[in-house]
Amino acid sequence: MKPFLLLGLGLLSASALSHPSFAASDARTLQIVVSKDRQSLAVYDGDQVVATSKVSTGKPGHTTPSGIFSILEKKVYHESNLYSAAPMPYMQRLTWSGIALHESNSVPNYPASHGCVRMPKAFAKMLYQMTERGVHVVIADRPLVPQPFESSMLFQPQAAPPPALFSGIELRPMTASFLPQAQPLQVATNDVASIQIPAAQASLAPPVDQSPLSILITRRGLRENVRDLQGLLNGMGFAAGTPDGMLGPATVQAIEDFRKAHDIKTTGGLVSPALMKAVYAAAGKGEPPNGAIMIRQSFKPLFEAPAIIAEPQEALGVHFFTANTIDRISGKADWFGMTLDDDLTREAKKRLGITSEAQAQSLDAAGQALGRISIPDEVRHRIEDLLTPGSSLTISDTGVGPETGNETDFITITNGGALGKRG
Repeated sequence: MKPFLLLGLGLLSASALSHPSFAASDARTLQIVVSKDRQSLAVYDGDQVVATSKVSTGKPGHTTPSGIFSILEKKVYHESNLYSAAPMPYMQRLTWSGIALHESNSVPNYPASHGCVRMPKAFAKMLYQMTERGVHVVIADRPLVPQPFESSMLFQPQAAPPPALFSGIELRPMTASFLPQAQPLQVATNDVASIQIPAAQASLAPPVDQSPLSILITRRGLRENVRDLQGLLNGMGFAAGTPDGMLGPATVQAIEDFRKAHDIKTTGGLVSPALMKAVYAAAGKGEPPNGAIMIRQSFKPLFEAPAIIAEPQEALGVHFFTANTIDRISGKADWFGMTLDDDLTREAKKRLGITSEAQAQSLDAAGQALGRISIPDEVRHRIEDLLTPGSSLTISDTGVGPETGNETDFITITNGGALGKRG
């Protein structure tokens, strides 16, 4: 798949390059891009290169997975628990199954590891000092460069109204108060009016929690559909149990009872599109949503809600956007984006109902994907109230993968490689 926003970096130096203003890096929103094709790593602040290095990724049979990651854990010294306690100094973990960035004495500038990204000693130490947990790491088969991106779909902070001008009035410091954080949403409808999301008060002050948001927009999976079915069936008197997205005995029985009560015969599995449509119609909730938007903060789920994806037969592709700076006075966020190659299997396309990848392979793939997505206004407003620098948006067809779990952001894998191996 041809990626949008794909630009060659040229031959990167094997040694680190750093801005003179590097001492002010705490004000930066950094992200790391690894090119397996060039065996190179680049650190970006927006679209500006902060540092570069040669690397060695996974050798044949232990290929480094491609995708979108973030730094989950940092250790100055770590030993592999898979490969004879091999030393991994300045380890920065990308998955709990064993993929990491780390120092190595062997960085031949060609694939040589067991799946990790090896870096020279001096660079590994410098990179360790530059980063914090949560910094995004994109590993791609070909060179990628973050590019400025504008779209009405990308979230912008709520602009504060201009202050009224009065004379002779004592001015006092403004403080912001926010409603308590909502519990994770259990959404059983795409009826916007039924979604209860607390609205933050407009203020020049940033959100109380300064941690960046991690946002994923994807096609709805079985878990989301089952959870919605459970809520709707419970509301109609069919005891489906707690809406947890699990097809337990109570939920299976409730589905069977609903089908008998409404004389519905469906094919295509227990939770088929026909069943979903019938349950939504019986509950008076219109058409079932085909997408989902999920939000995490500080490596924990925050809330989620339904989304609508137009032209669902077309692949979305994999697109990653990062908010580099936030200006709450002007209500402006500067977003930078990248598009990754995504090799969907025939089975995945059949399961997702994808019959064409023409849009996902176009030069404006990211813009077309953003233009096909609709989310409730209440969800947009809450996200924009919480938006901080470093917040990210991932768009993907394949949903929440197995690497996304406790104490992670959304991890999107485009090529599985050596997951579960460590090198």
